Amino acid sequence: INSAKEKILASDLSIQEMVETAWASASTYRSTDMRGGANGARIRLAPQKNWNVNKPNQLERIINIYDNIAQEVNCSIADIIVLAGNVAIEKASGKPVPFSPGRGDATQDQTDADSFDVLEPHADGFRNFQKQEYSVSPEEILLDKAQLMGLTAPEVTVLVGGFRSLGISNNENGVFTTSKDELSNDFFVNLLDMSVDWKKVTFNQYIGFDRKSGKEVRKASRVDLVFGSNSQLSAISEVYACEDSKEKFINDFIHAWNKVMNFDRFDLRG
Repeated sequence: INSAKEKILASDLSIQEMVETAWASASTYRSTDMRGGANGARIRLAPQKNWNVNKPNQLERIINIYDNIAQEVNCSIADIIVLAGNVAIEKASGKPVPFSPGRGDATQDQTDADSFDVLEPHADGFRNFQKQEYSVSPEEILLDKAQLMGLTAPEVTVLVGGFRSLGISNNENGVFTTSKDELSNDFFVNLLDMSVDWKKVTFNQYIGFDRKSGKEVRKASRVDLVFGSNSQLSAISEVYACEDSKEKFINDFIHAWNKVMNFDRFDLRG
């Protein structure tokens, strides 16, 4: 594990690339039928490698790097994908992230494309991705995905806030920080800033203006703003926005992250 970590850190991959890839691999898990997840590393196989949400061109380059590392340290690519995400979180937070090796790699022959294609997320609010506009609102789709994965309201909140602090968001919506390589509670602090007046531009695009100067200061999606407008989510956001909640925020993020990474590790369940 230590050898793999060193090789991952020596690669030219960014924190964002490593976190996004690990999330893309693990977040396909569905608690309803227990399909999907990081085990098998099917993100490198069709159809998952071609899904728009996974940024195919970026993904191909990253998987090639992981494949070389896996061969050098004699472990599965599935483990390297998750380990690299953990390494990125450790680098961004300064805190250790638990890792449980033991995943295997599936082959293309073991992967029925039609069967796995139904797992494709046409919208992923955690990454602020939406393939197109739907009759259902983006925040409702986020709620549905969270329920499908088996995440609680605090876990959804801390994961979205953490991802935004790392700059993980389509079109930069909800990225309210100047330090994208640091896991911080900046998203919540700036989201709840009452000096900002939010105005709707399109169905899923809002621009924030400074109330005094009228200057544009940030932009967000419906998913981002629901953490300030929904009473339950806003209450959770207020906790994480507190000055003395920075450590709690990081600890809670790591806990939720580790939960997602191990969703399909049935061998670890008691």
